[in-house]
Amino acid sequence: MLTIATWNIHKGFSQFNRRMVVHELRERLRALDADIVFLQEVVGHHEGHAERFEAWPEEPQHEFLAAEVWENRVYGRNVVYDHGHHGNAILTRFPILASHNQDVTRLRFEKRGLLYCVVAVPDLPVPLHCVCAHLSLFGRSRRHQYAALAAFIEANVPPDAPLIIAGDFNDWRGRACEILAPRLNLAEVFAAADPATRRPTRSFPAALPILRLDRIYVRGLAVEDCAVHHGPPWSMLSDHAALTARLSFQATAGTP
Repeated sequence: MLTIATWNIHKGFSQFNRRMVVHELRERLRALDADIVFLQEVVGHHEGHAERFEAWPEEPQHEFLAAEVWENRVYGRNVVYDHGHHGNAILTRFPILASHNQDVTRLRFEKRGLLYCVVAVPDLPVPLHCVCAHLSLFGRSRRHQYAALAAFIEANVPPDAPLIIAGDFNDWRGRACEILAPRLNLAEVFAAADPATRRPTRSFPAALPILRLDRIYVRGLAVEDCAVHHGPPWSMLSDHAALTARLSFQATAGTP
């Protein structure tokens, strides 16, 4: 069994940037007890925040959040500014065999990336491929990014290999399921778990979710359970709800 989580952590600030909440966020993230965590809007460095907030962590946020729980982590720098940078991160209890950050930016003022890694999961006879995505706010850009994501997967991941793609898709119209799922043979975990609607869950805003922005897509893994974590205390830590899923292993290529 494998437990995963995805969360846009809003750079460690509450909704509307009212409070710095990275310490509370770390405790809540650990309570999810996930084996692999997909994070978006993770601050790698910020000189201004370090000077302004006494409790601002000295290490990059992905290192601070992962410490003592997730031994292995990778960070993909997407947005770079004079005083720092932020991007996506993947934290995992298991060894990371390879990683790559793919730039899928379509607009100069809106940097976006796909963080890819290959993970050696115990009891899974072949490596697990993982992608943490944060896509555009604009529909036309997202369509190009769907194509870029699909092309990257087709070029780098065997067609029968287990795969997880998770993150903030900003896809309130639901086009990703129509485009990506059939092309890559993916199942969206919340759509699979709810045959009545067959739609991803609502995840934004975290206080009372209305829009279906965040996703977990899987291939070669069966969905046992999934949950959206919204309302207090989650809504006090980010504008996005956190999503979790429990997955079991199906027969995959290379299985004896």
